[in-house]
Amino acid sequence: MELDMETIAASIGVSVPVLRFLLCFVATIPVSFLWRFVPGRLPKHVYSAFSGLLLSYLSFGVSSNLLFLLPMLLGYAAMVLYRPKCGIITFFLSFGYLIGCHVYYMSGDAWKEGGIDATGALMVLTLKVISCAINYNDGLLKEEDLREAQKKNRLIKLPSLIEYLGYCLFCGSHFAGPVFEMKDYLEWTEGKGIWAHSDKGPSPSPYGATLRAIVQAVICMAVYLYLVPYHPLSRFSEPIYQDWGFWRRLSFQYMSGFTARWKYYFIWSISEASIIISGLGFSGWTESSPPKPKWDRAKNVDILGVELAKSSVVLPLVWNIQVSTWLRHYVYERLITKGKKPGFFQLLATQTVSAVWHGLYPGYMLFFVQSALMIAGSRVIYRWEQAIPTNMGLVKKALVFINFAYTLMVLNYSAVGFLVLNLQESLALYGSVYYIGTVVPITLILLGYIIPAKPARSKARKEQ
Repeated sequence: MELDMETIAASIGVSVPVLRFLLCFVATIPVSFLWRFVPGRLPKHVYSAFSGLLLSYLSFGVSSNLLFLLPMLLGYAAMVLYRPKCGIITFFLSFGYLIGCHVYYMSGDAWKEGGIDATGALMVLTLKVISCAINYNDGLLKEEDLREAQKKNRLIKLPSLIEYLGYCLFCGSHFAGPVFEMKDYLEWTEGKGIWAHSDKGPSPSPYGATLRAIVQAVICMAVYLYLVPYHPLSRFSEPIYQDWGFWRRLSFQYMSGFTARWKYYFIWSISEASIIISGLGFSGWTESSPPKPKWDRAKNVDILGVELAKSSVVLPLVWNIQVSTWLRHYVYERLITKGKKPGFFQLLATQTVSAVWHGLYPGYMLFFVQSALMIAGSRVIYRWEQAIPTNMGLVKKALVFINFAYTLMVLNYSAVGFLVLNLQESLALYGSVYYIGTVVPITLILLGYIIPAKPARSKARKEQ
């Protein structure tokens, strides 16, 4: 069997551990499908926990399950022992543990070299453990003091231990997300909320949406396998890269980022298929006649939305969607002082948390700081566009195109740090294109103060 694994792995250009992971990862689709036939609430929770543990063991070995045990127990203990502060306690304990694991396993180096370990699954588990504790903490607060997301997701009652383990280890999202809420998991398991029988018809069939996600995954992997030989990361360290001119270097940076994204599109498409086929991916009905089912809960990426983004501001809404939502609800919004508007501090703090979550590599830090600058610069262009009167349509369209081109350029420039990770190499590659993706956003932010934009409609009101 091992020889066969080696032969198969060599034929598709991956290591045996990565092949083992991919097989277990794809197996989450049929395993999640079988969940639908498990009778009763308790057996469903047991099945969710056991299937997640089994696939983790087959993919990473027994040590992976021991790795997951501590943050789960710490989070549950915090909820049991000190509910008023269990959210903040779990946040710092879980992130501290994740950082320690990132440092110990140096997972970024393994991923960069084509290896795999369990820290990717631990990253997803960390977000689940924290959100569960914070929502249980929110259950003590007055409803009028809560935001809409807090009202929707808060937990009044402590989940049982088996419910908690089933939520944390559910195999459909265990390896690569998407992150979802404990309250949604409980309602799905119990057939309540949107999963209850409604007058809009019986429970919708997930098979069409699942097939679409699987086809998308196959296409994404095919595109990645086609592109990667032409745009290897090793090219950055070859003499030929230094011989290229500015535009050739910048275009190669663009294509490197573009190529790498198709790998993530594949991973998230498989996860989406797993969540949809289990039924958890259902997110309600459309308002059309007749109503159609929506499967947005499992959606982690909008491929065209990323590649054709008109503004950097929309990228968190179309890339790693569920993690972006988690960061917005549990970091960004909770840093906003009541009665005040969010600013660059909340944006930078959120991006910093995202960077730490990915790992303590300088390349991650550079990427997410760059992302904060990129979004801030894009907002300036957008405000200028909104300030242009409607009778100057050509100028408006020009600014829309500039924002689109700016987003493509800065995103793929910034992604270089995310891909190579090393500080010296990242800075050298940024310098090879004269730090254009850093200079342009900072220049735009400064120009935003020098040339403040006032909405065109405000001017019209003043004239009236």
